[in-house]
Amino acid sequence: MQEVVELLSLRPGALIVDGTVGMGGHSEALLEEYPAIEIVGIDRDEEALSIAKERLAPFGDRIHLVHGNYRDCVNMLGNLGVDRIDGFLLDLGLSSLQLDRFERGFSFRASGPLDMRMDRISGVSAADLVNDASAEELSELISRYGEERFARRIAAAIVAARTKGRIETTDELARLVFDAIPRKFHPPHIHPATRTFQALRIVVNDELDNLKKGLEAGFSVLSAGGVMAVIDFHSLEDRIVKGFFRYKALSCICPPDLPVCMCDKKVEMEVMTKHPITPTQEEIAANPRSRSAKLRAARKLHVEN
Repeated sequence: MQEVVELLSLRPGALIVDGTVGMGGHSEALLEEYPAIEIVGIDRDEEALSIAKERLAPFGDRIHLVHGNYRDCVNMLGNLGVDRIDGFLLDLGLSSLQLDRFERGFSFRASGPLDMRMDRISGVSAADLVNDASAEELSELISRYGEERFARRIAAAIVAARTKGRIETTDELARLVFDAIPRKFHPPHIHPATRTFQALRIVVNDELDNLKKGLEAGFSVLSAGGVMAVIDFHSLEDRIVKGFFRYKALSCICPPDLPVCMCDKKVEMEVMTKHPITPTQEEIAANPRSRSAKLRAARKLHVEN
C-alpha cells in the first residue's frame, strides 16, 4: 500500500480511479496522504461497496463509488462529467471479504455454495460450469487458467462424480480435486484444489479479458503524466500487465530485419518499476495473503489530440 501511495505521487486536485476499490483500503490511504484529491472507486461486488461506503464516508464528496466493472470506466467517468484522470489503480484477485465469507464460494476452507461470482446478480456460477461443461471443456479451462498439470484427471473425476448428483458446494469440489491428484504430487505449501478454484474463478468472472480491456480503457483516459499502478497475484495476470506496459514503452514494433522503421509507433509510457515490487518479509508476516503480490507501475507520456 505504501508503495502505491508513493508511486502515484499526486498533485492537489488530482482525480484517481480505483478500479477495484473493494473495502476501500487503498482509497483510504490515498485520501489521507493527499488531502486535496478525489477518487472514483469502482467495484463489481456490491457487498464490498457497502463496506467501502461506510469506511470512506468521512471523506465526503472526495470519494465517488460506482457499482460496475472497471473495464467500463470510460462510460462511468463520462456519466460523472469526467474525461481525464491523473491515476488509475487496480488491485486484482480476491479480497479478504470474498475469501472469508464462505457463502460466496471462493474458498475451500469451509463448506459453501459453489458460486464464485464477484457480481452476484448476474452471470454463470462455478456450479454451473462444474456441472454443465464437458470433460474436455473442464480440462482445458483448468489447464489454461489454473496451470494445473493434472487437469484431465480432475475433469474426469468431476464428470464421474456428477453422474451421482450435482456438485453444489466448495468442499465437495475440493475433495474431488484432492483425491484426483496423486498424493505424491500434492503441492507442499498450498491446497491441491487451489489451482482448480483459481481457474474456475477466472472463467466465471472473465477476469483476464476484463484486465486486457480495463488496461486499455484506463490508459485512454489518463492525462499526460498520469500513473497506472497494478497489483497482481499470479502469472497469468502479471504476463498481461507486463506485456501491456512493455508494448506502450516501445518506440518501434517493426520486424528486427527491417533496415528502416515503418511502423510509426510512439513511446506512450515510461515504465516506473524495472522489476515488480514485491512485499517485504515484514508485510508477509503481517498479511500472509500478500505473499504472491506484484506491483507494477508506468507513467503516460503524452495525450493524442
